[in-house]
Amino acid sequence: TFFPFSSVPLGVFWSLFLGWVWLRLLEVPDPNIVSHYGTGVVVFGLSAVVELLGEPFWVLAQAQMFVKLKVIAESLSVILKSVLTAFLVLWLPHWGLYIFSLAQLLYTAVLVLCYVIYFTKLLGSAELSKQQTLPISRMTDLLPSITRSRAFVNWNEAKLTWSFFKQSFLKQILTEGERYVMTFLNVLNFGDQGVYDIVNNLGSLVARLIFQPIEESFYIFFAKVLERGKDATLQKQEDIAVAAAVLESLLKLALLTGLTITIFGFAYSQLALDIYGGAMLSSGSGPILLRSYCLYVLLLAINGVTECFTFAAMSKEEVDRYNFTMLALSSSFLVLSYLLTRWCGSVGFILANCFNMGIRITQSLWFIHRYYGRSPHRPLAGLYLSPALLGAFALSGGITGVSEVFLCCEQGWPARLAHIAVGACCLGVTLGTAFLTETKLINFVRTQLGVSRLAGKTS
Repeated sequence: TFFPFSSVPLGVFWSLFLGWVWLRLLEVPDPNIVSHYGTGVVVFGLSAVVELLGEPFWVLAQAQMFVKLKVIAESLSVILKSVLTAFLVLWLPHWGLYIFSLAQLLYTAVLVLCYVIYFTKLLGSAELSKQQTLPISRMTDLLPSITRSRAFVNWNEAKLTWSFFKQSFLKQILTEGERYVMTFLNVLNFGDQGVYDIVNNLGSLVARLIFQPIEESFYIFFAKVLERGKDATLQKQEDIAVAAAVLESLLKLALLTGLTITIFGFAYSQLALDIYGGAMLSSGSGPILLRSYCLYVLLLAINGVTECFTFAAMSKEEVDRYNFTMLALSSSFLVLSYLLTRWCGSVGFILANCFNMGIRITQSLWFIHRYYGRSPHRPLAGLYLSPALLGAFALSGGITGVSEVFLCCEQGWPARLAHIAVGACCLGVTLGTAFLTETKLINFVRTQLGVSRLAGKTS
């Protein structure tokens, strides 16, 4: 029985409770500086409940690999949200938080509406009745219902759901824990929080646009190919070989992407912030924050790939053991975030995140090593780079670092353009070296692009 809508009452409860906490127990900004704060909290809580209404459709689309639906729905929602935000900021700036809360509500409403319209048309089509591929036949099947055994709760499914809930909750703490420390313990003032949020949003663009879709798509792939909880020697060897080859190429791709962002990000963080926000961002702690975030992006890329495989292959018992480890890691991460922030300011949050990612990567790598230990496949070879490519990265880092010292960012735009040209040449040499030395990865990328084009033509 499919009953994800039962999470909506819980969402309403938590929205009301946390809204009360934010308005009554936490520090409220000065209304003269941040207007309509209370209304903003309420509207954001409402948008969370609306998004929960679309969660069953999102889960169903993920399970059926409706990638095109997800891309269209999320793209349309983001575009409309951005257009509304820009329009209100330009024409009604005195609305304050009304602008961003209304834009968020529009985003969730459009996202849910896209999924509802798609599945309403799909379930009513004659094509579906011939294929019978979906686990539901009408929209009401998504509503809470009594099982055939007349039991209100399927306890086997409930235990598995609870296991994944604990995992998701702990992962949320590890991913967004610094925000809770920042909010509840007031370790940074609102000005420093604003700079940190700007840098965090800029730095996480690559993670959201590239790494997250890859992680979600290939988690589904690994979950389809591998039988959860079974040793590699007990599964179909063709499937194990395919999974190993894909994992190796994904690790190589994540490593190369992360290293490129880290090496070039160090030399171009100040320039990027200066172009984006002027001297206010580029002269303070902003460049150090963004450089630290570039290193974090490298760890984030590797962790996304290793965890998507690990969570797809783990048994329920292994997931529970992993959750216990993540509980200890969550506690230590929050404490470390607080201590490092007291010691070195907002950079401490990023350093704590790097420590957290390093531990999670180590756990996932150990699981993958044990999983393929008795098979001839070695997917972790994807984390090794050729000496020529490592040399190209090192040389690029040195040249762009020297270029930043002499050309950026007080000598005017001609010097800045020269600094950008130096980076472009170094990037071209590095990518050319990767193209010549990493032939297996190039073939993998070409294959994936070919599959995507074929799927686009046939859909």
